[in-house]
Amino acid sequence: MQKRKVELSIIILNYNTGDIFSKCVDSVLRATENLQSPHSELILLDNASTDNSFKVPKKERVIGIQNGSNLGFARGCNRGIREAKGKYVLLLNPDTVVIKDAIQKLLDFAKACPDAGAVGPKLLNPDGTTQPSAFYLPTLWGAIKEFWLGQKGIYSKYIPKKRPVESLVAVEALVMAAFLLTPRALKKVGFLNEKYFMYFEDLDYCRNLKSAGLKVYYLSEAEVIHYHGVSGKNVASQENQWRRLIPSSKIYHGTLTHNLINFVIWSGQKWQRVLDGR
Repeated sequence: MQKRKVELSIIILNYNTGDIFSKCVDSVLRATENLQSPHSELILLDNASTDNSFKVPKKERVIGIQNGSNLGFARGCNRGIREAKGKYVLLLNPDTVVIKDAIQKLLDFAKACPDAGAVGPKLLNPDGTTQPSAFYLPTLWGAIKEFWLGQKGIYSKYIPKKRPVESLVAVEALVMAAFLLTPRALKKVGFLNEKYFMYFEDLDYCRNLKSAGLKVYYLSEAEVIHYHGVSGKNVASQENQWRRLIPSSKIYHGTLTHNLINFVIWSGQKWQRVLDGR
């Protein structure tokens, strides 16, 4: 019997996510049962979890890989990408649940759009509301516009708006909770930047896609539930999250630009408090 070629590799990297990991895997298995292109594989990786959450179903097309230590997001995902046999690669957070035919819709669009480097779905909160998942690529000028010139939203995640007859929007960057990479992206950009342990990998990759002449698309008709924060809850608490972002921000911007942006944000917020009488 001739060995079937794999068209899609789905990669899920786990780290202490509890029961939600199994829910994510089950949703992917259901979603891939009826793919029009059935030649897919599911690669499950674990960054040395200690909560016994990493359970690999004994099914055809499912591969389990245990990392000996916590490699971080980029290195962990890259190990999966190196193992992947598919033309397309879907990076999926372990705190997500795929709804119905979301994977099929992402794949169909990526095949039909020659300039696509990455495609992401609409992310939903557990209560069904839409979760902001798009970014503008952060810059010093963007910080000045938001924190000194009053142009709000430049430094925040947002929900892309589309025209009534469209279900997709080109954006500068998307979070990597559900992130489909095309063959063009894998060829021109390749792996995630392993200088980042956690945070900013998505911005870095999307910036590299832009430099390579490829676009990032938000496909609202494909929907994935995202239990935001579960996969990172043991890495950063809310009160010290910005402090933990600093090393990645310095890598992304360079130390000088990072410090300038930090000053612009701090001084702008302080001046706004003065204006507000606080």
